[in-house]
Amino acid sequence: MSEIIGELTDSNFEADVLQSDLPVLVDFWAEWCGPCHAIAPVVEEIAEEYTGKLKVGKVNVDHNPETAMKYGVRSIPSLLVFKDGDVFDQIVGAVPKQNITQVVKKVLEK
Repeated sequence: MSEIIGELTDSNFEADVLQSDLPVLVDFWAEWCGPCHAIAPVVEEIAEEYTGKLKVGKVNVDHNPETAMKYGVRSIPSLLVFKDGDVFDQIVGAVPKQNITQVVKKVLEK
């Protein structure tokens, strides 16, 4: 069972991400965004590979503008990695899986 939190919203973001015991990879996306759909399977693979070590959630920026604005998300897809309630790292764009995995490994080493 993967650690995909599911849809993160302006109202559940603090509880599910900022107060999480595990690091959280948050995918900021939108329905109309082609690159967002292209990267989604990669994000799901990472969620499965790091089950028990990393949580993964998605924020639809059209439905949750407050959270996107709070973290300065201007381009999507944007992947933010949170640890202990803070942004650990950010990846912008549909990047290769190894780029995301590198960041995940770094956050898990800390």
